[in-house]
Amino acid sequence: MTTDEITDLLTEAYNDELETVMNYLSNAIVLDGIHAEEVKESLEEDIQEELDHARMLGERLKQLDESPPGSEQFQAKQHSLQPPEDTTDVQSVIEGVLEAENDAIETYRSLIEAADDANDPVTEDVAVTILTDEEAHRTEFRGFQKEFPMD
Repeated sequence: MTTDEITDLLTEAYNDELETVMNYLSNAIVLDGIHAEEVKESLEEDIQEELDHARMLGERLKQLDESPPGSEQFQAKQHSLQPPEDTTDVQSVIEGVLEAENDAIETYRSLIEAADDANDPVTEDVAVTILTDEEAHRTEFRGFQKEFPMD
């Protein structure tokens, strides 16, 4: 049985994934410098994966007789992932990505718990699948954090 908590978490995650796409795209475009190239490539690769996550979440909402939200219901939250004023500030983008990934991981863990409590194995499976990807993204950006210079 689906609960309001599950649909609220699915909706939150859907919005977060789309906001992540917007911020990853912006940062992949604006970053400059030799240190930025590897991070930009990673962000570009992750954009499609984040879109796929949003699609999975939106489809699950639809299966639960809910609608994924449109842009009028969207509120931006990823303040630390905004493109930096200094376009060579790769470290701030890395830190923003890590914060966004940690938030996503927390949301998916909450969704897994809520789905388990509600005996909703389909939602739980969707959340576990996406959680796996988010943890891999976090691991990659932790590596970037270690190897990129701090200004």
